[in-house]
Amino acid sequence: MNPSQALPDPHAAPRGFLEQLYRIAVRRALPLDSMGAHLPKPPKGRTLVLGAGKAGASMAQALEALWPADAPLSGLVVTRYDHIPPRPEGLVQRIEIVEAAHPVPDEAGLKAAERILALTKGLTADDLVLCLISGGGSALLTLPAEGLTLADKQRINKQLLESGAHIGEMNCVRKHLSRIKGGRLAAACGPAKVVTLTISDVPGDDPAIIASGPTVPDATTCADALAILDRYRIEVPQAVRAQLESGALETPKPSDAIFKGHATHLIATPQQSLEAAAEAARAAGIEAHILSDEMEGESREVGKVHGALARAVALRGAPFAKPCVILSGGETTVTIRPRQPGQAKGRGGRAGEFCLGLAGALAGQKNVWALAADTDGIDGVEDNAGAFVTPDTLARAEAAGRKLADHLDRNDAYGYFQAIGDLCVTGPTHTNVNDFRAVLVL
Repeated sequence: MNPSQALPDPHAAPRGFLEQLYRIAVRRALPLDSMGAHLPKPPKGRTLVLGAGKAGASMAQALEALWPADAPLSGLVVTRYDHIPPRPEGLVQRIEIVEAAHPVPDEAGLKAAERILALTKGLTADDLVLCLISGGGSALLTLPAEGLTLADKQRINKQLLESGAHIGEMNCVRKHLSRIKGGRLAAACGPAKVVTLTISDVPGDDPAIIASGPTVPDATTCADALAILDRYRIEVPQAVRAQLESGALETPKPSDAIFKGHATHLIATPQQSLEAAAEAARAAGIEAHILSDEMEGESREVGKVHGALARAVALRGAPFAKPCVILSGGETTVTIRPRQPGQAKGRGGRAGEFCLGLAGALAGQKNVWALAADTDGIDGVEDNAGAFVTPDTLARAEAAGRKLADHLDRNDAYGYFQAIGDLCVTGPTHTNVNDFRAVLVL
């Protein structure tokens, strides 16, 4: 079906138009249609499947559907709780799927990582390891370095998430505090050949950053990890700090012979999803402009920039002519503000906080609608994918007793948009190419 056939009239139903663009972007990132072109031939020996990420279950099911029925296939994949899609009728399960916590790891993720590492024992040069990697794998595949406990990793991970550190910085630390990330899983698979199939959720699509690169070389160093910990004032046990200072926790590097003969394939990327949405919009008669698939920075500030651009288009028809939709992706960050005494804890994620910044910058601008949502269907740790912004967002929120500045002060995008019925709730999508933002100017 032509994607434009599923798009509502943007003038009559702008919210529906934006939500359908989001669904088209998500559909482009589902693994079944894109995985087949990257699969190797079955090996002389056995094929072991290992994986982690929010898309892990859907990637495993796609592989089961595409792999020859008469070729041996077994393994273990870990995904986030409630992220296993319904099994297609008649599809035989050959890969075990388990669930664990995200974004803060739990005991189930630790046990899954231990089992995955144990499955690499006894592999030979005749065997093939297919690694299915997607965003979220850093938390789901947790195996603390010597001297660290799970409680230590949970605390460090939570502090990183609240610090405002970008994804590359967070995953640099995670790699050096792990026994399975940063290429260590690939090292454990030797002498078998490793083929990694990955869905990118990071700016730049660097496989070494996606899920902290368990099967690819790591160019960052222990010194880099230490500098990041110090920059954000995150403490680690002294014994672990000493290992970082000595280089004892160094990761395998690009020059390491263990990676010889290995292959890595990106089967879905943020840019591909943005292009699918842009193509559908143009087919429906709305010009589309992709700003970037690599946007980073504070979510509220990125929202303000998008708002300023949309106002310029709405008021002056520049730099883009109306009507149009402005698209962007990437991975913004939210720095959690200290709570004042008696202040309620805020709820929300990157997409919601982007929408708060956007709504403030638009200041009720006529003829501008927007949707920001995470392509995995979960904004942070909430039950919504993101939120909508409309020309009357501020007015409706004021009528509901909600002040935008108050919600920004306590990082409470969820409460703000819930009060006016503007949360975007999709449920888990079973893939993840990170932020999707669409601003429609009519």
